[in-house]
Amino acid sequence: MEPIVFDIEALNLNTILPMLITLAGALLILILDLVKKQDKGLYVALSTLFIAADLYLVIAINEAGRGFFDVLLVDGIAVISQVIILVASLLFIPLALTGHRFKEFQFAEHFAFFLFMIAGFQFMVASDNLILIFIGLETASLALYALIAMHNRQKSLEAAIKYFTMGAFAAGFFAFGSLMFYGLTGSIELGTIKEVLEANGYENQLIILMGAVFMIVALGFKLSIVPFHSWTPDVYEGASAPLAGYMSIVPKIAGFVVAIRLFDALAASAEGTVVYTLLWISAVATMTIGNIIALVQDGVKRMLAYSSISHSGFVLTAIVIGGTQATSGLFIYWGLFLFTNLGAFAMLWISRHPSKQWDIRYNHPFTKFSGMIKHSPLAAIIMAIFMLSLAGIPPLALYWGKIYMIGAAINSDHLYLAIIMTLNSGIAIYYYLKLIVYMFLKDSVDNDGTVYFQNETIPLKLILGFAATVVVFSIFGVDPLITSVTSSIAASGF
Repeated sequence: MEPIVFDIEALNLNTILPMLITLAGALLILILDLVKKQDKGLYVALSTLFIAADLYLVIAINEAGRGFFDVLLVDGIAVISQVIILVASLLFIPLALTGHRFKEFQFAEHFAFFLFMIAGFQFMVASDNLILIFIGLETASLALYALIAMHNRQKSLEAAIKYFTMGAFAAGFFAFGSLMFYGLTGSIELGTIKEVLEANGYENQLIILMGAVFMIVALGFKLSIVPFHSWTPDVYEGASAPLAGYMSIVPKIAGFVVAIRLFDALAASAEGTVVYTLLWISAVATMTIGNIIALVQDGVKRMLAYSSISHSGFVLTAIVIGGTQATSGLFIYWGLFLFTNLGAFAMLWISRHPSKQWDIRYNHPFTKFSGMIKHSPLAAIIMAIFMLSLAGIPPLALYWGKIYMIGAAINSDHLYLAIIMTLNSGIAIYYYLKLIVYMFLKDSVDNDGTVYFQNETIPLKLILGFAATVVVFSIFGVDPLITSVTSSIAASGF
């Protein structure tokens, strides 16, 4: 028997190098902590350094192709989604440099878990192999459960357990869906699954439907799609504000990428069938129900949680519509949403105190921000900018994402979907303006203004200033962004 010889060049190890950098950073932080307890400033600096190196490698090594036993796939979608994940991570990490002492940031494990989580999400988006996607999903999810539980609040452990329970259900559905497609095609690679299904004329529609439904349920939990969204507000409420903002961006872009690849493989079978109808109904129900429930919330963080559910439904329409413009619109929208939503949650974080809570139920009720313009005019204006951007008011960042997505629906003859998207954008304006009314038109309630900056530090202010600048001046970067994203998506064959 001849020995097996591996061709190192054929493995194309460059494709896995960005993830290895992040994993190495996590291990280094743990080793340093074992040798001697370090200050959180060092952990933040090291995490930022390794994430920045990861981002550089993702951008520098962007040649399309496969690597590492062909389980990794580098294409335009993989590169764009990894850039979104890593930029969001770079904005998140400095938020650990708080004015008050928070328990979770004193542990090296917090930063190690965070880097492990990033690597897991990268594996998800840079592969069409269902096993590697599952491994990446579980690696990221397990780290995220721990990060939520480490926040020093009574609700945090409850939130982590609830998220873990829902995540376990999602993992089971994903495994069963993968089993269906493997049994039908003999492959776990989505590209091969697509080829086999096409070659067989999409026979066994019932099994295809069952596999697709299992996958919709699994991804529905991760993307907060109705009716699998119930965990979202409670988990966001229990997590720290910046982690809640991070959860509204990064896990969802990873889930959307998996959904894009999966339903591209089923596209010829899905159009005009039950699968297509299910996706259509899910998108409409998610954006509408998320908006309606957000209207009656008394806490700002819960309002933003339901808002993120609605945005997930809005972006899910890109998978329903299909094509280069809609797929490009998904990434353009989510890239602009990144700065807006993470900035809004960071504004809540800057007013957070580790022990003092404004309200028994909510730490950030609307009343907390009453009369904010009188005490902290600049902070009120910045928060208003984020709210107006989320509402889609021109010329702020998310307006361009919304108009591009609605344009994609119209150009693809999905007129009813475009009308529903427009109506939901109008509904959302109300609850975003509600916070602005409290800040600018209401009188203060037992507040001398110091509450808004209880947790302020220079790094937090810089992050907020950067996010607000991007949101306000996004008009100057929209055209280059559209051109770059569209060319990358088209080159990927979507």
